[in-house]
Amino acid sequence: MTATRDGASYEVAVRAESALGEGPTWDPATGRLLWIDILNSRLNSYDPATGRRTLRRTDQHVGAVKPRAGGGLVLNLRDGIGLLDPDDTFRWLCHEPVPGRRGNEAAVAPDGALWAGTMRYDEATGGGTLARVTGDGTAELVLDDVTVSNGTGWSPDGRRMYYIDTPTRRIDVFDHDADTGRVTGRRPLAEVEDGAGFPDGLTVDAEGCVWVALWDGAAVRRYTPSGALDRVIELPVPRVTACAFGGPGLTDLYITTARVGLHPAPPLAGSLLVVPGAGEGVAQPAFAG
Repeated sequence: MTATRDGASYEVAVRAESALGEGPTWDPATGRLLWIDILNSRLNSYDPATGRRTLRRTDQHVGAVKPRAGGGLVLNLRDGIGLLDPDDTFRWLCHEPVPGRRGNEAAVAPDGALWAGTMRYDEATGGGTLARVTGDGTAELVLDDVTVSNGTGWSPDGRRMYYIDTPTRRIDVFDHDADTGRVTGRRPLAEVEDGAGFPDGLTVDAEGCVWVALWDGAAVRRYTPSGALDRVIELPVPRVTACAFGGPGLTDLYITTARVGLHPAPPLAGSLLVVPGAGEGVAQPAFAG
């Protein structure tokens, strides 16, 4: 199918200069959009109802932030998985520092487990991992030959898991057992062609379609469950990093961007963008820890 440039209009939700904005996540408990700036060690939140933005610094690079079922946040940090309690107290859930490696993208599965990725700072081939971390801190290594662990998400029925290791240029799909959390049958869903950028973060909508941000591709693409490309939203910045549905009814697509490595950087590089009414998202589970 020929992709349609459907004229979807974007707005600037938060004008910012994030070095590496990433990981947008809607927090229904607070009505806020969470995201991070990895290289500046910042947690961000944005309330679309008031326009208020808040910032918090972390003690080390942070690859992802997700809400917890009991309140507070779970963080995929440089040296492991950390918890922020509702009273702002920090503690480690899994502390496993590896020199030269950091946490990257993470996602919460339907059963409440955190699937946390890592990568080497030098992006060495096979230097990253993907692990499944349960609420009690039990960590199970799922993939150990990853280069840049990125987008992860599940189909609305929980039977499929989608996953991106960015340098492969592929969006892969696994069969997911909701009872055990195991994944099997890895296979390509779609591949991003040369010259169109590299797949980065992803989200899955209520129709089971996969939305993928394109690093150095200046766009977000939507793929159907069969792997057909059916929508392209073009954007004014080359380094588009991730996307997620949020807002009332989960109909607005929030998009993070980066300015690292761009000389000069376009004016909106590093900002949080939003495409109102882009589709219909699926409520994301909170981490069960």
